[in-house]
Amino acid sequence: MSLLVVGVSHRSAPVSVLERVSLPTDSQTELLRDTLAAEPATEAAVLATCNRIELYADVDKFHAGVAELSTLLARHSGVGLDELTPYLYVHYEDRAVHHLFSVACGLDSMVVGEGQILGQIKDALALGQDLHTAGRLLNDLFQQALRVGKRAHSETGIDHAGQSLVTFGLEQLAAGKAVEAWAKDSGALVIGAGSMSSLAAATLARIGVKEIVVANRTPARAERLVQILGQPGPARVAARAVPMDDLGAELARADIVVSCTGSTGLVLGADAVEAALRGRTAPQALLDLAMPRDIDAAVHQLGGVRFVDIESLAEASADAPMAADVDQVRTIVSDEVAAFGAAQRAAHITPTVVALRAMAAEVVSSEIARLDGRLPDLDDKQRAEVTRTVRRVVDKLLHAPTVRVKQLAGEPGGAGYADALRELFDLDPQTVAAVSRADLNDTDGVGRGRV
Repeated sequence: MSLLVVGVSHRSAPVSVLERVSLPTDSQTELLRDTLAAEPATEAAVLATCNRIELYADVDKFHAGVAELSTLLARHSGVGLDELTPYLYVHYEDRAVHHLFSVACGLDSMVVGEGQILGQIKDALALGQDLHTAGRLLNDLFQQALRVGKRAHSETGIDHAGQSLVTFGLEQLAAGKAVEAWAKDSGALVIGAGSMSSLAAATLARIGVKEIVVANRTPARAERLVQILGQPGPARVAARAVPMDDLGAELARADIVVSCTGSTGLVLGADAVEAALRGRTAPQALLDLAMPRDIDAAVHQLGGVRFVDIESLAEASADAPMAADVDQVRTIVSDEVAAFGAAQRAAHITPTVVALRAMAAEVVSSEIARLDGRLPDLDDKQRAEVTRTVRRVVDKLLHAPTVRVKQLAGEPGGAGYADALRELFDLDPQTVAAVSRADLNDTDGVGRGRV
């Protein structure tokens, strides 16, 4: 089986395409189930963020896998395959590993070095584990990606460039001014109460706004976020929750508006923003971090509004200088890809080695039984000593070659050693497969909560 990823991101497609491809959690669940039901795939995981949708799978056929995964992405996103195909990218085997590790380090993010992607990778793994679509390969891959991302942030200065998308967006709104000075004593409205909206609220509190109003379709979630914002600490801020029905009134009072909901339609139309502006004398800043968009792009034509969305952030980030530590992170990624590949190749031969040792144990048991028939006068002590001696001989004969074959299998091109071992010792393929299945079942859900 082989690792394959088919995806679309801000690097391959315009925002107008990305917002149509965006998948809510329910759609991700159906996508994973349908992927596992497809013939080429035995494992699947989906990584969905505001600027990428990537489908990872363990497949037995490359071309069939690409065709099936592309078709599934098109079907579940509602974008026609012919329209979507030019924007899709494909990575296979080591290139797929390299891609995910780069994503985990923030190298492929709209804002290079941002750390929020680690939480999104963790969520992708958790969904695959909960649905039992992530098996040994994808569990190992995503767990290692999380470790690689953490290593990059701890061993390099990539964090210095690693603003969140929220911070980057607020800097664009501030238009060259210091964000803290620009936001000081402003009133802020946050629409949504998910992870990105919570990050936005925390960032606004940190930079010194005087009040944060949280509007969300589920009042309880808005109230929880307000409670967090009101907890004692240096970033404590006055906060209150309001129902979505009060959005118009709150919009008129807010100096800064950040919206990031899971809505599939517009949350703020240009007419609503225009109506809110009639009661204002000060300009208003709007930041739309949702995918698909929450705020009508037509608001940028209104006077008294500064508007930033994912599309404008993508354009701004393309001109941003790369961090000096990027090369160091790339080296970490390359080293980790090589180590992951070696570990996977070595693990591939383990069931064959286990089957070989099981066969050797059966031969020993069979020969000891024959010896009992030929030498019935042996007492228990003598029989036990003979048995131990034969087992020691067999273990010593097998030790060096099995250790060496694991080492060789971990090197590039080492996949053939398992086949050679099975051929040389005439091992039953079904026995080897049974060992693999048992090993996989024993590690179902491996790594939950470890990182």
